[in-house]
Amino acid sequence: MAAERELEILIIGAGFGGMAAAIELQSHGLNNITILERDSGVGGTWLQNSYPGAACDVPSHMYSYSFAQRRDWSRLCSPQDEILEYAQGVARDYGVDRLVEPHVDVTACSWDDETRRWTVSAADGRTWEADAVIIATGQLHHPAFPRIEGLDAFAGHSFHSARWDHDYDLRGKRVAVVGTGASAVQFVPEIAKEAGQLTIFQRTGNWFMPRRNRAYPAVLLSLFKHVPGLQAARRLFIGKIYLESVTMMIRHPRTLGLIGRARSAAFMRWQIRDPQLRRKVWPDYTFGCKRVLFSSHFLPALQRPNVELVNEAITGVDATGLISADGKHHDVDCIIWGTGFQTMKFMFPMEVTGAQGQSLGETWAHGAHAHMGIAVPGFPSMFLMYGPNTNTSGGSIIAFEEAQAGYIRQALQQVRAHSAAAIDVRPEVEAASDRAVQEHFAGTAWLACDSWYRDEHGRIVTNWPGYMREFIEQARTLDPADFTFLPQPDREEIAA
Repeated sequence: MAAERELEILIIGAGFGGMAAAIELQSHGLNNITILERDSGVGGTWLQNSYPGAACDVPSHMYSYSFAQRRDWSRLCSPQDEILEYAQGVARDYGVDRLVEPHVDVTACSWDDETRRWTVSAADGRTWEADAVIIATGQLHHPAFPRIEGLDAFAGHSFHSARWDHDYDLRGKRVAVVGTGASAVQFVPEIAKEAGQLTIFQRTGNWFMPRRNRAYPAVLLSLFKHVPGLQAARRLFIGKIYLESVTMMIRHPRTLGLIGRARSAAFMRWQIRDPQLRRKVWPDYTFGCKRVLFSSHFLPALQRPNVELVNEAITGVDATGLISADGKHHDVDCIIWGTGFQTMKFMFPMEVTGAQGQSLGETWAHGAHAHMGIAVPGFPSMFLMYGPNTNTSGGSIIAFEEAQAGYIRQALQQVRAHSAAAIDVRPEVEAASDRAVQEHFAGTAWLACDSWYRDEHGRIVTNWPGYMREFIEQARTLDPADFTFLPQPDREEIAA
């Protein structure tokens, strides 16, 4: 058997997914890795999102790598700075930080049918070549802005929550927050304490569950640190019981979902005693259809004397404020866009061109799809981390990403074992797995309303329809029969 060749691997993105891939590959002897990162270093969304109150809504004992457990998390769901510190520490401990080339804005990935290699291009003109490309840009990194007439006419200050302007002083200002999604639910209680007047524009209400997220007492931190097995038991409980119970409610909206709805409704009624405000915030869709939010502080913040909730649509923006559908003009000094992300864009506007010049954008014209959310036919040795249908509504995305990293590692090991140039998932395999994923949504709450999980055709392109453990099990073993192996090119023909 020929000696296994060393593969050159490019990873695009140094968030948790890109880091997981790099660590997994290195641990199995795939060491020729370069990570291209648009920002200044590792951290991904936790480097970009630093708004007041930013925190994870998944318990930290689960929202962390299985191989790099931390015993001194300050609370159940850790704040942004603590998560970023953890990511940077893992990068140092596993040598990932030395692989990162920062401030690289990748604009194109192109497959060459003759050389059977990828060329990756950056906005500044630099290029890289590799045998394999792992795109780990994720789903939630393109800030979204609403389509409102006069959006650029506002003469005051404005910014998106994912690009928080920490130099702007909100104290005493008239502030508008547009959006009441997961980010706004975290930062609104914080800025409500500072703003002179806070006007919150809500498109749809949310189902809420309680989460006070107090700091752990010292005695509990000591137990986590010193009692053998407690950390592992807590992680097991959170993963198997706490998180997947949410998925159970979404998958069974007519039974377990009704229990979740009743629990949420009782909590919301207890937090909001004013009938008029309660009518404004109350969701009009099936529990679990959209993201269930965890906060014990947002609804009380709406009842502060300096806070107003507006659920009339915004019809226009002018130099001094926003205009709502009832004709009222809202004078503000600052607009904060808490309008989330363009979840359907994935790595775009990056140009991705595969075999025979096919465009990934055209391939995904009717909805993004990939085998296991990882491999797309016709794009040899290109792999996705946190790709289509791998988001979770009841689990830890890091657990998903560890599973994806293991699957990609197996694929590249197969390339070496076959002395091949590249590996490409069979179209019929990808089509069958995509069909199975979409069929698995039948009867679930995800299909009960429109949400950011679905594209304009109604297809769910972001979320995994089952349980976290099901994805991990399916990704555990790669079947070589699901793929074709491209032979290495004739070097003399290329030279000629």
